[in-house]
Amino acid sequence: MTQSRTQSTFAPPVMEARRWLEGVTFPPNRPLINVSQAAPVEPPPESLRRVIADVALTKPEAHLYGPVMGLPELRTEVANQWTLAYGGAVSPDNVAITSGCNQAFCATMMALGNEGDEVILPTPWYFNHKMWLDMNGLHCVPLAVGGDMWPSPQEAEARITPRTRAIVLVSPNNPCGVEYPSSLLRAFYDLAQRHGIALVVDETYRNFDARTGPAHDLFSDPDWGNTLVQLYSFSKAYRLTGHRVGAMVASPARLAEAEKFLDTVTICPNQLGQHAALWGMQNLGQWLAGERAEILDRRAAITDNMPQLTAQGWQLLGNGAYFAYLRHPFVMPSNELAQKLVTEAGILLLPGTMFRPEDDPAGAREVRLAFANVNRAEIGQLFQRLSALSWPLAPTERTA
Repeated sequence: MTQSRTQSTFAPPVMEARRWLEGVTFPPNRPLINVSQAAPVEPPPESLRRVIADVALTKPEAHLYGPVMGLPELRTEVANQWTLAYGGAVSPDNVAITSGCNQAFCATMMALGNEGDEVILPTPWYFNHKMWLDMNGLHCVPLAVGGDMWPSPQEAEARITPRTRAIVLVSPNNPCGVEYPSSLLRAFYDLAQRHGIALVVDETYRNFDARTGPAHDLFSDPDWGNTLVQLYSFSKAYRLTGHRVGAMVASPARLAEAEKFLDTVTICPNQLGQHAALWGMQNLGQWLAGERAEILDRRAAITDNMPQLTAQGWQLLGNGAYFAYLRHPFVMPSNELAQKLVTEAGILLLPGTMFRPEDDPAGAREVRLAFANVNRAEIGQLFQRLSALSWPLAPTERTA
């Protein structure tokens, strides 16, 4: 019997992990520490919630269909701020507002490829990217990263074929947290340009980059639209996850193709969320700077607490934005370890097997911590629980 499109891929990892909590009781002295999902759990600041309420009450058009590509005012604001931030020309015609960054990725892939085409995806990957490629008959070509968790342009070039349509990068990275240097992004851009394929850069976590200044200079190329597609999410910056607002920045020609998909699926992005994103961009710069500072402190807390795990044989592979990516020392594979952590340590995290191909053994030794919703004290508790584990070690750790 022929498989359906959805049967061609795996179950949603975050939903699978949540099911591990069913029937488990956490004692008051050891409450659950949930580091499984990279999404704010707090609502937007009150000032922004008041804006949403006011729009709902006073703008009748906010309850109707809006432009497929998003509110013109929001597209213009993104273009203006991106031009200022990146030092290159971005116009409103280069911006489409989408129902979250995931939809921006889906629209991009629909505009770029056809069944049987290939997309190069570094591993560890963001699993929803892989799922969408699977469901659309696009062949994912894994690109293993190096010890610094950066992908290699040279190794990517060796994987380009006549069917290759795009290379996808996420920076700051999900799941590894690492920030790709501007020179690395430029090397990938030059590679994609040379081969006439697209470079898709997902910058969902750009607001939480530890570096100052632009993360890259790709928009400074007058012909950037021929190669670059940038994806963005307002959800993380302004806590708008439930409103589903993202963006796709690309050439008008590519956006015209994406518009066909967007019109067919959602018709228009969430109107209240778009007004919230616009107001947030114009008024919450100082507040967002505080959010970034808090995330950077939690990143530092990971580094500060890591020595106690290093002594136990753990390795910190990547750390930044919302994520830390670790190599564990135990003999059991990470997919079993993650479930055991729920019942024996009160920790919910995602195993590395969810971020790699099934036949890639590296995933069995890796785990991801999404630390955006745990403060410095809770990170300390998390590391204490992990360091207290006394499970059998893998052979390499026994002989080290």
